[in-house]
Amino acid sequence: LRRHSLERMGGASGLLLGLTLVSTTHAFLPPIHSIGKPIVSQLRRFRSPFSTNLKMSDPSSVLEKQNFSWQQTMMRVKDPKKSLAFYQDLMGMTLIDKLEFPDMKFDLYFLTTLPKGQEYKFAPGSVEAHKYLWTMKGATLELTHNYGTEDDADFKYHPGNQEKDGFGHVAFNVNDVYATSDKLEAAGCSFKKKPDEGRMKGLAFVYDPDGYWVEIVKRSENAKIENDFNLSQTMLRIKDPKKSIPFYESLGMTVCREMHGGDFSLYFLACLPPGVTPPADKASPEASEFVKCLFNPVLELTHNHGTETQDDFKHWVGNEEGHKGFGHIGFLVDDVDAACKAFDDMGCDYAKRPEGGKMKGLAFVKDPDGYWLEIIKRGGYGATVDPYYLEPQA
Repeated sequence: LRRHSLERMGGASGLLLGLTLVSTTHAFLPPIHSIGKPIVSQLRRFRSPFSTNLKMSDPSSVLEKQNFSWQQTMMRVKDPKKSLAFYQDLMGMTLIDKLEFPDMKFDLYFLTTLPKGQEYKFAPGSVEAHKYLWTMKGATLELTHNYGTEDDADFKYHPGNQEKDGFGHVAFNVNDVYATSDKLEAAGCSFKKKPDEGRMKGLAFVYDPDGYWVEIVKRSENAKIENDFNLSQTMLRIKDPKKSIPFYESLGMTVCREMHGGDFSLYFLACLPPGVTPPADKASPEASEFVKCLFNPVLELTHNHGTETQDDFKHWVGNEEGHKGFGHIGFLVDDVDAACKAFDDMGCDYAKRPEGGKMKGLAFVKDPDGYWLEIIKRGGYGATVDPYYLEPQA
């Protein structure tokens, strides 16, 4: 295989070598106007028009029992030294774990925003760090480094935001966008947009070392967050919200806010703690305030109006040749096999089934746009707390 052709495709699963790629019918889900109704009833009565043998034994009730928790956004990076310096030193993130796969020539770095003053006592790479990573309530950035890319002057990843790219950016909330932008510029960062540029004032986009866009957003004045930065969103473009919104709701996410412009709409979804509910009017100032007070990130789904009517339209999802950069988002669940059984009944496609390949017990399911969602067992497997287990030796 050529250098760089052994591309790391998913979080903590290793190179997806020898995997059985499965193609089933796509998930076509109920209209957005019925979002207020329980997703259980939506999925119970739903049948994909292209499915001939779906079992449909109330899959969402199974998903509800798996305690889905959004846990990661994966991006490939060329040079981990530069990327770690950016996200740790400038964005205030903490490296909580590192997984090394020297035989397959890649490493994974997991960073998160911890509340200011919280001491992290575990050494990345230790069993204790693994336990923390695979049971945590918040979300991480998973930075994937394929060995050798840092030494190739011509090598670069695709950061998104070109024609039909799905991945848009990650974001951090701050108290003062202008002062923060000045500090980042003084530290040598370059910008896609400074806060006083363009029509939308008061927000900025800074480039990370790989050219990914990092949005800097003002948090609410009422937010009880002491951090200079907190990871606040991952943005993905979607083709049809009538399919995507119910899909992510079935994974335990809640629509917290909506914004509707002339030719686009934004939907902000989060995994909320029990007892926490957003305002009923998702387009209200109160909903905006609610999102800007959150410590953990939201998934921002961007819909450019009209794509849903184009049969042949699809976004690049980040794992195609020439478009590799962003890789996937990931969720922790209690039982991977049970979750995947429900995905089967929903008619979902897979990049990897839990029984596929040498690394068992984790899966990559595809959402309605084809984005990869890694499904990981909460707490990991065995004494080493790995997110997979190896097939027995013959």
